[in-house]
Amino acid sequence: MSYDPNTQTRAMSLGTATSQGNALSASSQRVLRNTYALLGLTLAFSAGVAGVSMSMGLPHPGMILTLIGFFGLSFLISKTANSGLGVLAVFALTGFMGYTLGPILSSVLSLPNGSAIVTNALGTTAVAFLGLSAIALTTKRDFSFMGKFLFIGVLVAFALGLGAIFFEMPALSLAVSGMFVLLMSGMILYETSRIVNGGETNYILATTSLFVSIYNMFVSLLAIFGLGGNNE
Repeated sequence: MSYDPNTQTRAMSLGTATSQGNALSASSQRVLRNTYALLGLTLAFSAGVAGVSMSMGLPHPGMILTLIGFFGLSFLISKTANSGLGVLAVFALTGFMGYTLGPILSSVLSLPNGSAIVTNALGTTAVAFLGLSAIALTTKRDFSFMGKFLFIGVLVAFALGLGAIFFEMPALSLAVSGMFVLLMSGMILYETSRIVNGGETNYILATTSLFVSIYNMFVSLLAIFGLGGNNE
């Protein structure tokens, strides 16, 4: 059997190409590292603000002020995302959302199984985030095709949520919460995939997207488990 050096060269080239294809680029690694670092800090900060809000018994600002604060600070983040002010804007948004979370947690904890509801919602959110992130990181599949579907889905769920509030329809509210859990799961997968594949190069915007997804998933799970507890 003759030895063909070209065969070995091609095999080595193929192995190198495969290894490079499975590895994240330096840019993606940097964005991913900065995103997770900032995400961890903002989650801790938001939880601290929620705790202060609960201890002080602060009332919920209401739907209108919540929307104004959320969209206003989100706009500020988009305008300052390429500067140091963007980090401060992210903390402002996550702190504000932590403040709105405080009264929600106080309400849930007042239920008979309030502590269990919060624990279950927090654990489910953590498992979902870690699992979905692992899928995007290990498979490195491009989930950008989900973008339009998720955007339309969030708009529909938001409109249905407003209808559930105005018409006081608990069943519809529960269904909307379920929709948001699924949509936010898709958003986590979508955003992490964008970072991995180089579609998102700004860690401030990536952090904001992931934080909002985690927040909405947690609040939706609180509603689902809370209504389930009430039904019992």
